This record gives sequence, structure tokens and C-alpha cells, in this order.
Amino acid sequence: MVWGKNVGISCGERETRTNILYRGVSVIALAVTFGLGVLPNFAEAQNYRFNTVQVEGNQRIQTSTIVAYTGIERGETVSAGQLNDAYQNILDSGVFESVDLVPQGNTLVIKVTEFPTINKINFEGNRRIKDDVLSGIIESSPRRVFVPALAEKDAAAIAAAYGAQGRLASRVTPRIIRRSDNRVDLVFEISEGDTTEVERVSFLGNQVYSDRRLRRVLETKQAGLLRTFINRDTLIEDRIDFDKQVLRDFYLSRGYVDFRVNSANAEVTRERDAVFLVVDVTEGQQFSFGDISVTSEVSEADADEFRAALRIKPGVTYSPTLVETAIERLENLALRKRIDFLRVEPRVTRNDQDLTLDVEFALTRGPRVFVERIDIEGNTTTLDRVIRQKFRTVEGDPFNPREIRRTAERIKALGFFSNSDVEVREGSSPAQVVVDVDVVEQPTGSLNLGGSYSVEDGFGIAVGLTENNFLGRGQRLSFAIATATETDQYVLGFSEPHLLGRDLRFDLDLGLSETDSSFAEYDTKRVFFSPALTFQLSENTNLRLKYTWSNSEMISRGTATSGGFTYPVAGPTVRNEIAQGERSTSSLGFTYAYDSRLTGLDPNAGFLVQVGAEYAGLGGDNEYLKTTTKIVAQRLAFNEEVTLRATFETGALDWMGDDSSRSIDRFVLSPSIMRGFEPGGIGPRDQASRADGGTYDDFLGGNIYAVARFDAEFPLGLPEELGLRGGLFYDVGNLWSLGNVNATGSNSIVGSSGSFRHVVGFSLLWTTGFGPLRFNFSKALQKEDYDKEQSFDLTLQARF
Repeated sequence: MVWGKNVGISCGERETRTNILYRGVSVIALAVTFGLGVLPNFAEAQNYRFNTVQVEGNQRIQTSTIVAYTGIERGETVSAGQLNDAYQNILDSGVFESVDLVPQGNTLVIKVTEFPTINKINFEGNRRIKDDVLSGIIESSPRRVFVPALAEKDAAAIAAAYGAQGRLASRVTPRIIRRSDNRVDLVFEISEGDTTEVERVSFLGNQVYSDRRLRRVLETKQAGLLRTFINRDTLIEDRIDFDKQVLRDFYLSRGYVDFRVNSANAEVTRERDAVFLVVDVTEGQQFSFGDISVTSEVSEADADEFRAALRIKPGVTYSPTLVETAIERLENLALRKRIDFLRVEPRVTRNDQDLTLDVEFALTRGPRVFVERIDIEGNTTTLDRVIRQKFRTVEGDPFNPREIRRTAERIKALGFFSNSDVEVREGSSPAQVVVDVDVVEQPTGSLNLGGSYSVEDGFGIAVGLTENNFLGRGQRLSFAIATATETDQYVLGFSEPHLLGRDLRFDLDLGLSETDSSFAEYDTKRVFFSPALTFQLSENTNLRLKYTWSNSEMISRGTATSGGFTYPVAGPTVRNEIAQGERSTSSLGFTYAYDSRLTGLDPNAGFLVQVGAEYAGLGGDNEYLKTTTKIVAQRLAFNEEVTLRATFETGALDWMGDDSSRSIDRFVLSPSIMRGFEPGGIGPRDQASRADGGTYDDFLGGNIYAVARFDAEFPLGLPEELGLRGGLFYDVGNLWSLGNVNATGSNSIVGSSGSFRHVVGFSLLWTTGFGPLRFNFSKALQKEDYDKEQSFDLTLQARF
């Protein structure tokens, strides 16, 4: 009787997956057909006793190892069933292509054919994923035994890697090439296929928010006209899971506590080159905050005092984020009052009748558990202190699970790691815990190439080199070059987010800028050095202190000839300013900013307030006081389909120096501040007479300006894949006051008193694969005769 099975491969030039996997199946079929001659007849129960075990055919595997697989001892009585088990044990070792057990009297002969050894591994047909990346995906490796099942597993892993890139039509076929000495070359033949685009994203069950609004929430985008340049329109399974969570967060933040995603089905076309993504949702009802109360089970914590610290008001749309923010505020208050181990438990009572949620913040005493230590692993480049700076807990502090979760989010937000896990385990005693931080580093440097176009500066190219984790210290080092038709700028920047280990940001900028604007009759050159400190006063408020030293000059463009007359290009006032030559400025200033647009009570509304002042006179040639104010209010209306925005800006310059001010020292309004006019198109101008009988028309800037802008952006009803939205705007503004000016023939200056200009217009906003493109068409309803109107403005910001 012979126990035998061939599970391997024959000696073809190249053998396919079918040969690798299914030849064993054919042998089994033959064995079933001719089983009386191949497999034991279990009806004839036999016993064997082997004094000798002989192994034939093994080259790499030791004889003793193969005998050990059988589990048969010499001289031991063995049944047919035990012999069959011995055969199966050898086969299951996975290193033999074929196994035969042949009893010959008192000798058991084991005939084996070993699987070949992998000589080398090649990848063919891969362009999107390089060989070194694929080598890290597979488990097969050279100089190891070739296992068909493992090769098939590797092929599936490679296909999954392509699937993660949205290439669902990819195909991977493992093949082998026979070599001498029982060796094979393993070749993975890859057909990468095209990316599978999301042709359409649609929703079922949504009534409050339109498909258009919900599509803006998702990371997955449907294919548009410029699909070649957009990678987010490919189908990636992990991204769909992320989109489900993002969609849930969107609804929860707007009070829809019963929202759920029933399913997200992707229907693949027959060609497997596109899918239709259908998301089925249940919105539920919108809830608001009802009664807000605080109860205390801790004697040191006064409930009324903690209640006064809350900012949530009844009637506000319910949001889990607001609840988390309130808990953090109460726990921080407990820390300031030195109340350890205080826990805040939100107890929510649902009122279906009036669609409100009563929230009781219960102050309880948590378990007395301390943080024994914080262990950090995986940071091969980033210093430990960079990660520890994100902890507000140190060794020996009371353990707060919520604070550890927030710390994990802050570490992830650094952007230095492809993966970061923060876990807690019991320490040396039940009263202590160890916080384990495990991170995986990722590249933090980047090369940014960009392009821009504006009517003011023309076409431009921007090149930026940035390292966000310089020397593993969490510092940012950058160098940027921006060149346009009329402007060149070079800036070297450095940032330290935690100066002296505190929540204090330090920035340093060094730069050079040069302009030769067609809207001015002179060129400029400016060199600057500017360190700054930013204090985070609260979650919405920061204060920035900034010192600036600069050296600037206005450069003459010489003379021009007209009608046989030669005259200076610039008028007399500008020539007097040019004659001052280089002037240095040493100034100290501050900017106070409050921004509620991201963390406010209403996710659909917010505002920004910026107030700044700058005093120059700490050395240098210039002395002045300059103040600026900016207020922005924004709201999403009509189920968040329409964006309404109001912006107010103002500035004032008080010149204190003995010398006169220059045009580059005063305010000049560009189209980004006041639409409908050229840069310097409104405000005081010098219209002195020229030698050829004409007049100059040099803008001089002003000491005071005030501008209000009102915008409404809305969908146009066009197919979304076009990426087009419309907008209406109304601007009103003025630039006036011209003191401390060295003007020859001041009667030639117009516009010093100023008047408010009114502009209306229509915008076409196009979201392209290159970047946002904006067309502004405007009409000045009220202006001065000497103003320079600009009825069309185009801006493009692209990064690639």
C-alpha cells in the first residue's frame, strides 16, 4: 500500500496560478478514481511495526526532522490510520511538493519531493507602485522555500494595495520559472488597470440637506471635468468608511442625534472603471439644548460656581462638541481650584415632545489613579519632548481618561506620524497607570510648486521648500520664492511652536521683495527681518507681538519722451519721495484676534475680530503709529447652500517723524480690499502738469481708509461636476487724508478729503483641479472722475 499525494508544480517554462493551485486537485481526483491502487483500503485493517525508517529525496530538510513529523517510534505497532496521520503531518509541514509513504516489511520508506527554493522575485507591469514598496508587501522572499499558497496570498496583497489606490480592475498573477538545483524564480505579473472613478454620489433618505450640500462634506468626490488632476474621485474603501464617520459628525453637530448611515453601496460598472456610490441615511429630528444644570457629589466643588462657568444656553442646537467643550471647561476649573480626581459626567434626558435634550453635568469623584509614567516608542526622528509637549498630564498627575483622549488627537494633529496610538495599561499597582504612545514616523518635508494670476501682479510662479519637523524638534523651516510679472519675493521662515517648553509660538521671517508694478511710476525694493511671539489666550483668542526691521526705497524709472518733450516718468510728489532714498523702519506691534468660526456655539455662523497697532520709532528713520481693525461675520443660510459674509476693515496712520511720509508708507487699496478699482485706483493722486502739456496721475496712498464688503455665494443649478458657483457682492469704501507730504505745488493733489465709493458686482467661482479660480465682474455706482475703475478681475491660486 502507498500513501501519496502530489500538491506541487510541474516543470513548465512558466507556470500560472492555475498550475500552482489546482494540480493537487487533479491528483486527488485521480486518486478517487483509482483509489484502490493508491490509497489504503480502510476496510482491511492492518497493523505495522517498523524497525527502520528510510527517507528518500530530501535535499535541504534533515532526515531526522522528517521522521519527527511522522510521530512514529521505531518498533512501535502502527495502525493504518496512524500511518495516514503520519503522511498528513509531513504534508502539512508545507515544505514538500509530493509525499509517498511505502511500507516494505519492517522498513517504512518515505519518498519526498521538496518544494523548490526561491532564487529571486521579480515584478512585471508595475508602474504606479515601485518594486521596493511591493517587496515590503509580500511575505515570500528569496532563499526561502516556495509555497504556492503563500504566493497566492502575496498576489492578493498586491491587488489590495492597488485597490487602495482605487484601481479595482488590477490583476496580479504569480508565475514561476524553473531553474537548476531545484530553484525557481517567482514572478508577479501585474496588470494595474485604470483608476475606478466615482461617477456619481447620491443619497437616499435625506430631506433636510440636499445631495449637493452633503457631497461637500464627504472626502470622496465625484468625477468632474478636470478629473485627471483630482485624486479624491477614485473609489477607496477606507475613504468611504471615513466618509460615514464624517457624515455622522456633520449631522450630530447640527442636533440630529438619531442620525445613522444605513448603508453605503458602490455599484461597479461592467467595465470596472467607474462606480455609483449610493449612501442611504436616516436623518431623524433636530434637537436643541433644554435645561442645563450642574450637580455636585464632591464637597469641595460648588455647583453654582461651576454652572456659572458654562457657556451653553438653552435653545442652542445640540452638539456633542459643545458638551465636550463644557466638560473640559469644568475640569479645568477643578484643576485651578486644586480639586483632584473630579470627573464630569453628562447625564442627558431626552424630551421627544419639544425636541430638547436636558443635560445635567454631574461632578463626581473619580478613582484615585495616578499616571506612573509615559512611554514613547517608534519615534526614530522626532524627539520625545515634542510628543510630551502635547500632554497636559505629567508623571505623578491624577489620571484623566478624557484628557488622554484629547492628547491622542493633538499628537495625530501634528502631522508627523502616519499612525499614532495612545493606550493605557495598569502600572506597578492598581492605583497607577502607564500611558503607552506608539507612533510611526512619516516624511515631514515638502516641495510645493504653485502658480497664480491676478490683474494686479500678472502670472506668477511660487516654489516653496518646507520642513515641518526640523531635526525632529517639531520646528518649521521654510524657504519660499514667489515670482510674478511685476513682483518678486523671497522669504526664509522659522517657527518654534513651544518656545521654552511653553504654549508660546515663536516665528522669524527674513525676506526680500521687489516690485515694478505697471500701476505705479516707480519700482520698490524692501528687505525685512521680523521675529514674533504668539500667545494662545483661549481656544478662540490669541495675541501676537511682533518686531519688524525693514529697509525700503522707491526707485526712479527715469524719463520719458512725448511730442518732442522729455520729462520725468513720475510726478513731482513721487520724485520728492524717491529723492529720500533708502529709509529704515524699526517697529513694534501687536495683533489681537478672536475667531469663533470653528469653535463657536453655532456651526453655521461665526465671526472674526482682529485689532492691531504698530509703533515705529525705536531707531530707524521713520516714526509713526499705525492701527488696523478687521471684523468678519459669516453665516450659512438656506440649509447651508448659501454663504453670507460681511467684512469691515479700517486703518489709520499717524505720522510723527520730522521727514515726510512716502507712498509706500501709507495705505494703498488693492482689489482684494476694495473691488471694482485698480490697485491704488482710489484715494489721493498727484495730477501735476507735464512738460508735454499732459498731466501726471500718480496715486499717493492715504492715511485713513474704511471699507465694508458684503458677499453672497450660492449654487447656480449647474451640474456639480462643473465645480461652478455664483456670487453677488457690494463694496463701499474710502481712502483719504494726506498729511506730512512733501508736495511741490500741492494744488495739483486731488482726493485728499475723499468720498465713499460704491461698487456692485457678480462673481463666478470655479473650483478646479488646479485650485480656486474667481472671476469678478463689477460696476462702480459712485466714484470720482479721477478714479481708475477696473470692471473685471481674475485671480487663480494653484498648488501642484
